[in-house]
Amino acid sequence: MDTMKLALRIRAFRKLKGLTQMELADRMNVSVSVLGALERGTRKADAKLIRLIAEVLSVKEEELLDR
Repeated sequence: MDTMKLALRIRAFRKLKGLTQMELADRMNVSVSVLGALERGTRKADAKLIRLIAEVLSVKEEELLDR
């Protein structure tokens, strides 16, 4: 999946869940700068990170990846 497309989907799901970047980053146990880079599309998410984001946001990985 295109990094920018994933970035937009992460941001959209986060906002749908009513979370700030700080809240989501805390729940994921990552820094806000890591999450911010993911949402800007300047950092690529590996499978482990995608799994974690999906779990914390309570969505399926397929939804996050738009499959």
